[in-house]
Amino acid sequence: QVQLVESGGGLAQAGGSLRLSCAASGRMLSNNAMGWFRQAPGKEREFVASISWKGDTTRYSDSVKGRFTISRDNAKNTLYLQKNSLKPEDTAVYYCAGSLYSTITVVRAGYRYWGQGTQVTVSS
Repeated sequence: QVQLVESGGGLAQAGGSLRLSCAASGRMLSNNAMGWFRQAPGKEREFVASISWKGDTTRYSDSVKGRFTISRDNAKNTLYLQKNSLKPEDTAVYYCAGSLYSTITVVRAGYRYWGQGTQVTVSS
């Protein structure tokens, strides 16, 4: 059984930064790709970023490319999302997820494990 717990959400101003963390417990996910998704009110959950099991390959949605950075520390079984140049449209609940695969995964169906989500609110 795997548990994913996100932290680091909160309130930020436009142009500011936040760093999300996701700690995995119960089973090591060092051989699995990991990802971040987000869901704004009234919208579908959407892909934000993914990182391969080694951490050497990343992929981002167009809406966050150049502003967000995904990284992982397999020794700590922890996933991160550094968010810079925040915009009000980044307001959402952010979820970390563990993939079924070792390589980059951009579709929601490719993920088996999900955290409970952390709220990020960006004010203008």
